[in-house]
Amino acid sequence: MSVVEQYARAHIVTDADHVEEERETVPVVLRYDPEDDPRSVRIGLPDRHEWTFSRTLLEQGLRAPAGTGDVRVWPLGRVQAVVEFHSAHGVSVVQFESKALLRFLRRTYTATAQPVSR
Repeated sequence: MSVVEQYARAHIVTDADHVEEERETVPVVLRYDPEDDPRSVRIGLPDRHEWTFSRTLLEQGLRAPAGTGDVRVWPLGRVQAVVEFHSAHGVSVVQFESKALLRFLRRTYTATAQPVSR
């Protein structure tokens, strides 16, 4: 089993943002390490903060609103998805292209697939 690491572009909005304006995309790291925790994925934000949460939550949130603890995920129209992180410092909302998250999830399931013995 191997580590899956994928870079994606995302829009980040925080509760400190007051004006609706065009936001630039930023690089975000999506990471999955089946040897560390086969049920979790990580999202690394540009501020070097990394969030770990259930891979199942990410998958469910691409179809319908889902959330546990400090993380919420929901689809935004047909081509985007939102991941919302809550902490003592506030809320971070990260908007992704859904296809980037789907590609990442497919790669995580491929990484955990057990080879067939013959």
